[in-house]
Amino acid sequence: MRIAAVGDVHVGTDSQGLYRPALEDLHRLADVLLLAGDLTKCGTVAEARVTAREFSGLGIPVVAVLGNHDHHGDAADEIAAVLADAGIVVLEGSAVAFSIDGTVLGIAGTKGFGGGFAGRCASVFGEPLMREFASHTVDLADSLYAALSALDTDIRVALTHYSPIEGTLVGEPREIYPFLGSYLLGEAIDTAGADLALHGHAHAGTEHGETPGGIPVRNVAQPVLGAAYAVYELHPASPVPAARSHASS
Repeated sequence: MRIAAVGDVHVGTDSQGLYRPALEDLHRLADVLLLAGDLTKCGTVAEARVTAREFSGLGIPVVAVLGNHDHHGDAADEIAAVLADAGIVVLEGSAVAFSIDGTVLGIAGTKGFGGGFAGRCASVFGEPLMREFASHTVDLADSLYAALSALDTDIRVALTHYSPIEGTLVGEPREIYPFLGSYLLGEAIDTAGADLALHGHAHAGTEHGETPGGIPVRNVAQPVLGAAYAVYELHPASPVPAARSHASS
């Protein structure tokens, strides 16, 4: 199973034609494309329409989660609808499965949220705003666990925008780790089980990492990849990502 992935493309209304040339031959190199959030620059419907034109109709399934930029304009539902109308599957606490050459691939996704990591994290305690902040992460991590657990497929992939681990944040200032991800996402992935976890958001982070339970994690933020996308190979008998290839930017 060849999984292409990228996040943080930050498409603007002036991005028409910017990404499409690098994607024209993607169907020859990958079986599915996963988009790890921050698909738009400022979260507008106009930007979503450009994103839809750039990333749809590629000859392979395209699955996405939204990111914080996609929520900035308070139009996340409208953005998701524009993408869905173009044939892009948008996940939020949900999952989708595809049968590809006799292998069934399941993808569970959520935006995720921040909060930090074990021993240095926010908790659902104190002022209402703090409780709301921490509760949002709890709710989305729970939804990811439920979506992953419901998948009965040969290969399972967790797709988020925020990071489930600290390891792929290395390179970012430690002071902002709590705003880049949450250990609760990693716990959900380890508890439910997955063969690969993909996220974006951390532009100055590191591509490779793994959960405490040993599940491979890849930061596919476009600035980290330095390319239009990365391709990871997974096999049901040995679901550790093979050496990945990058497309030219």
